[in-house]
Amino acid sequence: MGAQEVREGFVRLYGAEPEGVWAAPGRVNLIGEHTDYNDGFVMPFALPHIAVAAVARRTDGVLRLHSADLDSGVAELRLDELTPESDDAWTAYPAGVVWALREAGHQVTGADIHLSSTVPSGAGLSSSAALEVVVALALNDLYDLGLQGWQLARLCQRAENVYVGAPTGIMDQTASACCEAGHALFLDTRDLSQKQIPLDLAAEGLRLLVVDTQVTHAHSGGEYGKRRAGCEKGAALLGVDALRDIAYADLDEALARLGDEEEVRRLVRHVVTEDQRVEQVVALLESGGDTRTVGPVLTAGHASLRDDFRVSCPELDLVVDTALAHGALGARMTGGGFGGSAIVLAEATDVETLTKAVGEAFAAAGHKAPRVFEAVPAAGARRLG
Repeated sequence: MGAQEVREGFVRLYGAEPEGVWAAPGRVNLIGEHTDYNDGFVMPFALPHIAVAAVARRTDGVLRLHSADLDSGVAELRLDELTPESDDAWTAYPAGVVWALREAGHQVTGADIHLSSTVPSGAGLSSSAALEVVVALALNDLYDLGLQGWQLARLCQRAENVYVGAPTGIMDQTASACCEAGHALFLDTRDLSQKQIPLDLAAEGLRLLVVDTQVTHAHSGGEYGKRRAGCEKGAALLGVDALRDIAYADLDEALARLGDEEEVRRLVRHVVTEDQRVEQVVALLESGGDTRTVGPVLTAGHASLRDDFRVSCPELDLVVDTALAHGALGARMTGGGFGGSAIVLAEATDVETLTKAVGEAFAAAGHKAPRVFEAVPAAGARRLG
């Protein structure tokens, strides 16, 4: 659904023109999984898939929300009644942003919002972050709050952590707010310093495929929280602020110090090696060499997520194994895990063969057919009109 359609939908719903239309993208993470809440490194890029919001201000303390993608009416909420973890519907994401803005002292007095999104829900591509960021950007503009992209990302993360109750890191919101077309975002999640890394796969005859397994996941589920708590326990046992502070060269010594804490050892090993993999990919891309050399790093990341962090699932493993068996240069799960999507780096000439092979493997295993599309680095959040 484009900007004009969302604008027209707003008029039909609310009987007046919106003050503007904004967009924020979903993201795919090239490398750097479960490192963001450990103060580590990540490397996402924005997808062409976007959440679009038509918005107008209100002055009566009322928030009205509607999604064109759902068969439901307009939800009407009072700003002074917004309470963390009181809403388990989709409305928690935009309402949480309004709550977070007001908690931070910003004078938001209400809004009418009409939304539509092409970011696949539950696919590990940050559909929730896109909803949060598009609402935050719209209100930032309309209320002249003067917040920068990274500041909006922080507020959106607070909305998801506190209001929604999902213990996610900062990567998804920062990617949606700050990515640039044609680039991957090298982000240090400790200080939010950023570097845009050019990523033009097509120029090298390459493609990056996203394979949505159609197995949905939920960040607010208990398994994600357990991994985060385990990482925090590891940092505490090792006497550091976050696992980011364990150097790759010191990993063996750190693991030995953890003794018989086997589960914690696995989590620590993944985070430290994953940070190193992010830095390795950045170095490979910045060297101007063959991007194909990134492939084995992606595959190593999947093995770590599968065996050490244990957040993969049979469908994700099937995508990776099948793609590699049919000529992929590299493949790994992306996102929080427990379902969602995998990415596959491939020669452009192999895309059709790989897509067919993965589809046949899913059919043979009795799984629902996967959704496959090309990921092209797109623009971050912006005003459309």
